[in-house]
Amino acid sequence: MSGISTLDWVALGWFLAAWAGYGWFSENSRWSRRGLMVVSHRYRLDWAREMLAREIRVSDAALVGNLMQSVSFYANTTIYIIAGLLAVFGALDQAIRFAADLPFARVTSRELAEMKLLLLLAVFVVAYFKFTWSLRQFNMLSILMGASPTGPSSDVSERMVQRVALVNSLAGDEFNRGIRAYYFGLAAVTWFIQPWLFLALTTIVVVVLYRRDFASSALGALDDHAP
Repeated sequence: MSGISTLDWVALGWFLAAWAGYGWFSENSRWSRRGLMVVSHRYRLDWAREMLAREIRVSDAALVGNLMQSVSFYANTTIYIIAGLLAVFGALDQAIRFAADLPFARVTSRELAEMKLLLLLAVFVVAYFKFTWSLRQFNMLSILMGASPTGPSSDVSERMVQRVALVNSLAGDEFNRGIRAYYFGLAAVTWFIQPWLFLALTTIVVVVLYRRDFASSALGALDDHAP
């Protein structure tokens, strides 16, 4: 580990802190209540109430099918990325030489290259777990929709509304976490070039995520109280 510089350790620490810190900020902090995830849950509640009022739910099934198709696409893509990263381990020396030829790239030791590759692999393994859990929860949502009663509003139907909307939100939140892992995975790729570029791209990813979750036009269109 002697070939790993202080700047590399700082960049790695900032990456992990930014990923975990932004996840907490966007989901559990007091500011998260005005974010896109919370606003989306309100519309999922409205969707569940409208769904229970319908006797024919073909449109609802189609919407859930579209959501599952999107998640399935990302899950399948992530498997290919993981397989490609595992293949790189078998040709790591060639990968080090290729990275060294990139503009502004720094000569790196094999130990550091292995650490960079392991980080990238870990990011996409996390993304895969998020996408597959999201897919399972959308399957549970389909079961709940099939078990939902129809007819006038009642205590039973309102409890079902809450369940359907909650499972829908849980599945959507896991999908969002998987997409977030992709964003940070793109930042991790730049570590192969320079640690200062890794630092900069990690910061840019946090800024982009914040703008999309808390200051985007989409949020303004969904929430009347959004800035």
